[in-house]
Order: sequence, then C-alpha cells, then structure tokens
Amino acid sequence: MHIEEACGLRERKKRARRAALVDAAQRLVAKRGLDHVTVEDICAEVGVSPRTFFNYFETKDDAVLALDGFQVDPEAREQFVAGGPTGDLLADVQWLAARLLAEPQAPAAQIRAALDLACVEPRLLHRRLSWMDQHRAAVEAMVAERFAGHRGSAQGAPGPGVGVDLVAMTLMLLTHCAVLRWESAGGGGEPSAHLAQLAAEVRALASG
Repeated sequence: MHIEEACGLRERKKRARRAALVDAAQRLVAKRGLDHVTVEDICAEVGVSPRTFFNYFETKDDAVLALDGFQVDPEAREQFVAGGPTGDLLADVQWLAARLLAEPQAPAAQIRAALDLACVEPRLLHRRLSWMDQHRAAVEAMVAERFAGHRGSAQGAPGPGVGVDLVAMTLMLLTHCAVLRWESAGGGGEPSAHLAQLAAEVRALASG
C-alpha cells in the first residue's frame, strides 16, 4: 500500500470513529439528559477507551455538539494578512470562510441533532458560544495583522471605522450561518455554496 493510500485510510478511520462518538453522545444525551451521561458511557457505546475519546474531544459537551477545530491553514492566513486574495475586505473574508469550510464538516443529521439538544440543554448553548469566543482571539490577531500592514494603502486596507472585532466576528458568523443554511437545505452540496448569498446580504445591510 502506498504512503498516500495508507494516510487516506487512516484519515477515513479517524473520521468514522469521530462520527461514531458524536452519534453515541447525541443518542445517549437525547435519551438520558446531559447530566446523566458520562464519557465512559459514550466510550462503552463505541467500544473505545476514554483516552481515545480525548484524542477527538476536550469534553463530553464538545462531542454532543460535534465541535471541531477552527483553524486557518498557514497559506491562507499568509495570503489574507498580505491583503489578498482580492484586496476587497469582505470578499477576502468570504474567501477565508470558504477555506475554513473546505475542511470536512459533520453530517447534516449531527448538526441538526446538536442544535436540537442545545435548545433543551442550556449548557450546550453556552459551550457553543464559549467555543466561538475561544477561537475569536486568534482570528482577531490575524485581522489585526492585515490592518497593521495596510493602513494608509488602498490595497487590502479596511474601510473607515472598521474594527478588528467586527471583521473577525463577520468571518465566524459567515462560516456558522453557511453551515446552518446548508443543514436547513438538507445537507446537499457544500456549505461554502451559501457564502456568496450571505456576503451579499452583509453588503446590503451595510449599505442600507
């Protein structure tokens, strides 16, 4: 077996195990309630050890919500900070959101189950918001680098009065809303297909 094939098989196995952990966590919490399910219960359903569980998720709540990382690949980060790829700030934020969404997404059924459970388990909603806040600092640092490098220059420069925090939240909200619309549409195609419409709505809101 070639190295590439072995890596691909290993990655597919990891994704399958992660999906199984999410399915088990959501199924048990829906049946028993969040406070009556442990990591050990989830592991027993899947047939793995708690050590394996923590290779995928920090907490039980993260597994129920199917939370994953919020990482910008180094190449995309460098291009965005340099003022690219277009020089139009919102268009570049949309492009960056597409790069984030290119990473494998949880199945639509898992996203739907996570949202349903968050409606009845307030702690899950709080954790989702906390997760977004946790990654916001890294995103803000990236946006601040772009601003610092392009103030006084038309190429890649922010508009008057545009704040780092607003741009960072726009990026995160575009990705979040794209996933929600993708899920609402049945999970067909790619979440990034909804970004153009979302960005158009942001522009319309700003110009209105």
